[in-house]
Amino acid sequence: MAKILIVEDDKFLRELIMQKVSKEGYEVVGAVDGEEGMKMAKTEQPGLILLDLILPTVDGFDVLRQLKEEASTKNIPVIILSNLGQKEDVEKGKQLGAEDYIVKAHFTPAEIVEKIKSVMK
Repeated sequence: MAKILIVEDDKFLRELIMQKVSKEGYEVVGAVDGEEGMKMAKTEQPGLILLDLILPTVDGFDVLRQLKEEASTKNIPVIILSNLGQKEDVEKGKQLGAEDYIVKAHFTPAEIVEKIKSVMK
């Protein structure tokens, strides 16, 4: 089954999503900040990345930009998972190459799993 990388600095939320996603049979790895997320994307080569935007060290937009510029990670689908719900943020995320954009407040963990499944198909 595919590996999912979850880059989220909120420990509670990260663990909650990791649990939910692993129950669906995916292998799950987590990163606590942008720098770790980029390193893990290169070393783990996940099938999909769930990426928060507001992160310590390197923000999610920069992580996404770097992932899409890097040959080894540019084809990994990225779903942004953020509290930033402004139209400009969503558009910027999609312009930078995100497959989808989830506003945290609007989705349950179960719905996040459904998004992952639809992008992984």
